[in-house]
Amino acid sequence: MLRTLSFVVISSVWLAACSPALNWREVSLDGGLKALLPCKPDHGSRQMPLAGRAVEMQMVGCEAGGAMFAVAHVKLGGVSEVAPAQASWQAAMLANMQASTPQLEAYSLKGAGVAPTPVRLSAQGRRSDGHAVVVQGVWFAKGEDLYHAVIYADKVGSDMAEPFFSGFEFQ
Repeated sequence: MLRTLSFVVISSVWLAACSPALNWREVSLDGGLKALLPCKPDHGSRQMPLAGRAVEMQMVGCEAGGAMFAVAHVKLGGVSEVAPAQASWQAAMLANMQASTPQLEAYSLKGAGVAPTPVRLSAQGRRSDGHAVVVQGVWFAKGEDLYHAVIYADKVGSDMAEPFFSGFEFQ
């Protein structure tokens, strides 16, 4: 009996150790984009104000490893609306989380448009409950489709960020 119980306990610990917190999977999104997410995503949509007008935002997201991962997409009325929409979206996100001055760097994605420049952002701010949060996000466009991918966590490690941000591909 004790031997069987010991085997069950050891097996459970071993299986738990082999279950990664980040279980990456490929997800197809609107506009021909494929993404890697570390968990089974929920899907949703809602109307949101963006650059002076209401747009329908499609979103997939999930929580894993203590972080929230999300990818959002909006289809705009034309290519000329993409740059103002991207700037508005970035400003709204930073304002909502009372973010510090963000760090911006170029982001490269084969198949994405070059205007506006795809960008990767890092910042620290506050959750709605007042607790500190770190955010890393990217914005990129293809034609009149604008995308935003983001990770919110207490700490964003490279084991989260690199597979997520390098896992986008246009079909």
